[in-house]
Amino acid sequence: MRAVRGLSSGMKKNSVVRIDPEILSGTPCFAGTRVPVRALLDYIEGGDTLDEFLEQYPTVSRKQAIRFLEESVNAILGKALLPA
Repeated sequence: MRAVRGLSSGMKKNSVVRIDPEILSGTPCFAGTRVPVRALLDYIEGGDTLDEFLEQYPTVSRKQAIRFLEESVNAILGKALLPA
């Protein structure tokens, strides 16, 4: 069995993001796929829609993509709300 870790210590064990040194050299990917999470961010940054991303990467479910975005926001807001 391969070693699989969450993106960071702040991400839950059941996170939709997995880092596996044997998959894309450890690039953070959507769990169960070889699709880097950065691809979704690049689509959004480029002005594309979630539907366009999902059409291009059918191995990523809508639920995974939305959950990744929610986890990202929660990680950022959680850190932003901590006292400096």
